Amino acid sequence: MRKVFLLLFIIIFCGCSGQPSKINGISFVGSPQEINAAHVEPVVEVNANWAAVMPFGFLRDLETPNVVFNVERQWWGERRDGAKRTIELLNERGIKVMLKPQIWVWHGEFTGNINMNSEEQWKQLEKSYKEFIVLYAQLAEEMKVPILCIGTELHTFVQTRPEYWSELIKEIRGIYKGKLTYAENWDQFDRAPFWGQLDYIGIDAYFPVSQNQSPSLEDCKQGWQKHKKEIIALKDKVKKPVLFTEYGYRSIQYTGKEPWDSSRYSGKVDLKAQNNAITALYEEFWGESWFAGGFLWKWYHNHKEVGGENNNRFTIQNKPSEKIIKELYSINQ
Repeated sequence: MRKVFLLLFIIIFCGCSGQPSKINGISFVGSPQEINAAHVEPVVEVNANWAAVMPFGFLRDLETPNVVFNVERQWWGERRDGAKRTIELLNERGIKVMLKPQIWVWHGEFTGNINMNSEEQWKQLEKSYKEFIVLYAQLAEEMKVPILCIGTELHTFVQTRPEYWSELIKEIRGIYKGKLTYAENWDQFDRAPFWGQLDYIGIDAYFPVSQNQSPSLEDCKQGWQKHKKEIIALKDKVKKPVLFTEYGYRSIQYTGKEPWDSSRYSGKVDLKAQNNAITALYEEFWGESWFAGGFLWKWYHNHKEVGGENNNRFTIQNKPSEKIIKELYSINQ
């Protein structure tokens, strides 16, 4: 009953406020092989109106200055041609796209720790990264993508080389005419020096919200209060709307303790905890006029073969949380 009243409130609030519809997004994982229209239908069914498309570039290690990208040995969905076709398929079903090129460091090292050992190496990384992001800025302009994300969780690079990033944004603006954001990690989002140059404050919102083994809805909502104040403070300072460039929780015990943890191990499944954490985030943010929306992490093309009630990973596919998102995303389209 409480959920029914909440949904009615949000519907009435959004209808009366005249605010633009929210970005009810999913993060569409690049496929190893070419996909077709049938792979997009489950995205439509869950009532998502946006999707993040994520081509990748690769670094050999945290101190390597050369980004490898758009090469044949990559998965189809991680290259330019795959990203382009994925955008086309999503657009054909009325789903808007944020193009979000990302860097992957071999062995899963955290991209925020990318750090060069010399000025020469920094210059080489800057040159290589610009080639990578400009390729996808050109694709974003070609496909008239509404939002381009210029980087993901690169705080050492961003904070160490602010002049480079300021000039890079200007160069991208000369290529691409849509909206720009950058996806910063939850613990560094207030330290990016260039929010004033972008259109959205982008946050990968893996904030810790509960220490409990199976957090309740109220646990998670209470855990958001400190973080929400910090987000509002930055929003008020730079006068930009906030976009959760990634958000999500695993269907696992202690899901709210370290939501960024993607360690691979089996068991400890807690579907209710995932439900509560997702619902709490939605209740705290989707009704705020300054909040643009977010992209749920993560969604796979082969819907029938992934997720499920024995899966403890992030995806909501074939879990109770899929029904919850479908209901929540039906509001304020």
